[in-house]
Amino acid sequence: MHLKNLSLLNYKNLKTAEFDFDEKINCLVGNNGVGKTNVLDSIYHLSFGKSYFNPVTSQNINHDSDFFVVDGEFIKNDKSEKILVSAKKGQKKIIKRNNKAYDKVSDHIGFIPTVIISPADRDLIIEGSETRRKFMDGVISQSDHAYLDKLLQYTKLVSQRNSLLKYFAANNTFDRDTLEVYNLQMSSLGQELFEKRKAFLKEFIPIFNKRYADITNNKEEVHINYKSQLYDNSLSSLLEENLQKDMALQYTSVGTHKDDLSFEIEGHPIKKFGSQGQQKSFLIALKLAQFDFIKQISKVNPILLLDDIFDKLDESRVAHIVALVATNELGQIFLSDTHADRTEKVVKNSNQSYKIFKL
Repeated sequence: MHLKNLSLLNYKNLKTAEFDFDEKINCLVGNNGVGKTNVLDSIYHLSFGKSYFNPVTSQNINHDSDFFVVDGEFIKNDKSEKILVSAKKGQKKIIKRNNKAYDKVSDHIGFIPTVIISPADRDLIIEGSETRRKFMDGVISQSDHAYLDKLLQYTKLVSQRNSLLKYFAANNTFDRDTLEVYNLQMSSLGQELFEKRKAFLKEFIPIFNKRYADITNNKEEVHINYKSQLYDNSLSSLLEENLQKDMALQYTSVGTHKDDLSFEIEGHPIKKFGSQGQQKSFLIALKLAQFDFIKQISKVNPILLLDDIFDKLDESRVAHIVALVATNELGQIFLSDTHADRTEKVVKNSNQSYKIFKL
């Protein structure tokens, strides 16, 4: 699978732009601020129906306009697939495949498998549990629509239960029967999500460990641990035990929406004890493992977006990743950099076809 061409209109700082891409390697070079990352993000937008960097749709529209259009032609299984994303201020975003609009954005997830590696990934280490849960859910959802549907249902139920708790507090009232309806539905869905996440990590962690060992030449031992309250108790028990607490807080304090991933190096949290280099290697391994997992499930090479990759890795490591295209381990790559000479040197040595776009 590859992206053949791309057309942008009023997308972020790009008023209008058109690209015809190489099937293998595409380099976007230029000074900071010219829009290299925005081109990569537009490709991500075509894959996921949202921006990687700013999920607020209206904020992806050029300041001088009231709409944007991102239009791309992919070749998947030897067939042309035209994907279009458009948004107008005050209106619902539209995503079309071959001129037919999707009813739900979630129906499109996974159709164009894509992985992005960006300096913003550091949030996975330094931010709270929600960021890591989103990463885990994003990888599973690309290959499992039933999981995505259940996740959306569960998230809606948590929100509704929270509203009910606030209503109880505001009106000094309590209705156990109504609360029990939410508890029962949440318990069932939460348990299913928990089991799916466990099964996913059982497959994913060995892939990650191998990628980390390859990147660092087995220098140190790393671990990913799944932390969930459901290991010790059923969700229905947890909701009952924490009812008074939830009533006081006016939100649901227990459940699958509190799950987390613990990232460790030599038995210690990588956030506190990992060097900058070790953290970068951990994140690259995490994203390449995501690539491997999605490829294994979808049977196609996902598109790989490498944003400002030389900020994360030295030249030899970037060359190693680019070289994987030659072995067909990777498919189509897009990378951005501020130094055209450095980029060209790396891609030339890969002996693969490439194009360089100077923005």
